[in-house]
Amino acid sequence: MSSFLHPAALMRIKSLELRARVVVEGMWKGMHRSPYHGFSVEFSEYRAYVKGDDPRHIDWKVLARSDRTYIKKFEDETNLRCQLVIDHSRSMQFGPSGYTKSEYASTLAATLACFLMKQGDAVGLTTFGEKLEEHIPARNRPGHLRRLLTELEKPAVSGGTSLEVPVRQLADLLTKRGLIVFISDLLAPLELLDLQLGWLGAMGHDVVLFQMMDRAEIDFKFDRAAQFQDMESGDAWFVNPDEARDGYLKKFNAHRDAAQSSCERHGVEYQWLPTDTPLEQALFDFLSVRNHRKGGATRRVASSAGISLSSGA
Repeated sequence: MSSFLHPAALMRIKSLELRARVVVEGMWKGMHRSPYHGFSVEFSEYRAYVKGDDPRHIDWKVLARSDRTYIKKFEDETNLRCQLVIDHSRSMQFGPSGYTKSEYASTLAATLACFLMKQGDAVGLTTFGEKLEEHIPARNRPGHLRRLLTELEKPAVSGGTSLEVPVRQLADLLTKRGLIVFISDLLAPLELLDLQLGWLGAMGHDVVLFQMMDRAEIDFKFDRAAQFQDMESGDAWFVNPDEARDGYLKKFNAHRDAAQSSCERHGVEYQWLPTDTPLEQALFDFLSVRNHRKGGATRRVASSAGISLSSGA
C-alpha cells in the first residue's frame, strides 16, 4: 500500500472528478495485491440483458448457442441506495497542510460516488452546517454524477455544526432504507448524537460515520504562543501551546472516544480518518471492513475485485 498517493500530491489535481478517478484506480491496484482478490458471490441464475448492464457479465456461451443475450445473476445481488452526508461548516475549511478538511472530504465523497455509480448503484448527496443545506436524492442516471461533483466542489461556508436539526430533517427525507455515509469533523456537542443515530438505525438504515481531522488538530504541535480563532463562532483567544497542550489533548481524545462509543452503541460503523491518510488506503480499508462485517455475503460486488459495499436493508 506504500505506493498510494499522499493527499498533498493528490490535491494538486484541480479537477475533483479526476482526483476521484485517481483514487479509485489506486484502490483497485491495492485490491488486486490483497488477499480479497478473487472473492465473488455464487452464481444463481440468468436474466435477460438490458441496456446499461455490464457486458462483462454476459454469458457468451449462451449467446453463441441461442443467439440471445443473458446476464449471469448472483446471489443477493441488489442495487444499493447511498446518501453521502457532508459537513459544510466553517471548521471544515481548516487546512494548514496545503489543503482543507473540506477538500479532503469532498474527494472522499466523490470517490465513493464514482465507485458506487460505476457498479450501477444510486448515490445522493446532502450537505449541512447548522441546518440541512442542499439535498440531492440518490439516483443513477446520465448526468447525475456530474451534478453531485458540481455540488461537492462548492466551498464549505456555513457557520457552526449541528448534529440535531440536519439529521432530523434527513430522516424525514430518506423514506427508503439504504446506506448513509456521514463525513464530518464532528466539532460539535455530542449529547444529541446518540438520539440521532438511534433514529436512523430504527428506520433500518445502515450508517457509516467518517470523523476526519487535520494532523495539526490531532497532535497540537504548535510551538509558539499565538491568537487562536474559532472558525465557526469567530471567538479568539491568546494561547500558549506549551501550557494548553495537555488539557487540549485530553478533551480532544475524550471527544473522539465519545463519538466512537456512541457509534458502537447503535451499530454504526465508525471510521477515524486523519487527513494525511491516503484516500486509496482509506477506501480500501473501509471496503475490507464492511466485507468482513457482512461475513463475505455480498449484495453488490465490485466486478473486478469482489469487495462488497452492501446495505443492511
